[in-house]
Amino acid sequence: METVASNSSAPVRLRRALTLWDLILYGVIVIQPVAPMSVFGVLSERGHGHVVTTILIAMVAMLFTAISYGRMARAYPSAGSAFTYVGQEINPGLGYVTGWSMVMDYMLNPMICIIWCSQQAHVFAPAMPYSGWAVFFAAVFTFLNVQGVKTSARVNTALATGMGVVIVIFFVAAVRYIFGNPHDGAAFYTRPFYDPQAFHLKAVLGGTSVAVLTYIGFDGISTLSEEAENPRRNILLATVLTCLVIGILSALEVYAAQLVWPASQPYPNVDTAFTYVAGRAWGALFVIVGFTLLVANFGSGMGAQLGAARLLYGMGRSGALPKSFFGAVDPHRHVPRNNVLFVGAMALAGAFLLPAVAGEATGYELGANLLNFGALIAFMGVNAAAFVRYVLHQEKKTLANVLPPVGGFIICFLLWWNLSLKARIFGAIWMAAGLGVGAWKTSGFRSNLIDFELPPEEA
Repeated sequence: METVASNSSAPVRLRRALTLWDLILYGVIVIQPVAPMSVFGVLSERGHGHVVTTILIAMVAMLFTAISYGRMARAYPSAGSAFTYVGQEINPGLGYVTGWSMVMDYMLNPMICIIWCSQQAHVFAPAMPYSGWAVFFAAVFTFLNVQGVKTSARVNTALATGMGVVIVIFFVAAVRYIFGNPHDGAAFYTRPFYDPQAFHLKAVLGGTSVAVLTYIGFDGISTLSEEAENPRRNILLATVLTCLVIGILSALEVYAAQLVWPASQPYPNVDTAFTYVAGRAWGALFVIVGFTLLVANFGSGMGAQLGAARLLYGMGRSGALPKSFFGAVDPHRHVPRNNVLFVGAMALAGAFLLPAVAGEATGYELGANLLNFGALIAFMGVNAAAFVRYVLHQEKKTLANVLPPVGGFIICFLLWWNLSLKARIFGAIWMAAGLGVGAWKTSGFRSNLIDFELPPEEA
């Protein structure tokens, strides 16, 4: 009887149900297997046609940070992700600052996905206004994530399969077009990597700073540490493998696209350049690729909401946010239901507010820049935490331990420093508000802000 009573009063925890394959699928969906398609024209313009080169350089840069994330998840298999790593390894106050920046990042990701999906869906079905589509997508994201993490994993599998089919169709059409039309010899196949007439190092580095955005979202895998089987092994493997899969797939996609439509030929519209490339390869792909990008943003938005809910749960459980609301887990479905509903409501509100305050920029563009502000701060924090744990606290210093966190921190800082002025202003306001909340809760940071609790692991 005593045992039964003890078990019934035990706190409800998240359920470990995600395999390594589930984690990789989640990461691929959040980043999107068609990620480079939406920025292809911008990359081509900024990098003077060296899109493949910028994608591959960016992959190496993000792998540094991915390794740091995986190593820290091995040390701290908690849902708090970067927030927990920095707070445990460096300082609880800095952990709170990192977590506050991550809240900005994670809340904006589903927000901008709702904006993009609603705008694209309105193009396909203009009878329903943008506002109606925004409510629809916010409701669907929230409903699916409330059902439980395995439901989200099954949806991710279906989305990955659908996008994979479209990518295969594009490759087949591209190959047929490339070999069915004349070209000027071997140099035609190497120009996407290096074109001596257009190569300029500064331009390639500028394109790389944009190409890094293709990979943002891989960090969401670490927020699922408490729901992953064998998290100390699988989170590291899934994070690194996701970056590799996305990097190689993205390089192949843009390589085929540049062979179909060489950079020397201007695009009708830079922002939608890839749809024109697909249409040249096969006319029907113009519509198919547009619909696929809609599906991709749907999956990314749903996955981002899932990650945001887990981040808020980690912060709520540790006391950085009100624990009774943000630290609660639904006893039936074992998901932080309050957080899922909260993120859904905030994302819907932002889908209406961001376009109104964007000014000359689009709401999607402003949201993406603000997202990068928070994401890059979190990336720098994780790299710093990995440096402290695996370099400063280790007697034996090895290049394998030093290179990823140092390289990752430097690259992320340079990218953060070069964000747009509007993003820096709004980001600074958000961070100032977070510091104000922290100062109020701790009487001027004179007491502990966070009580970190790492959950027990099942055998």
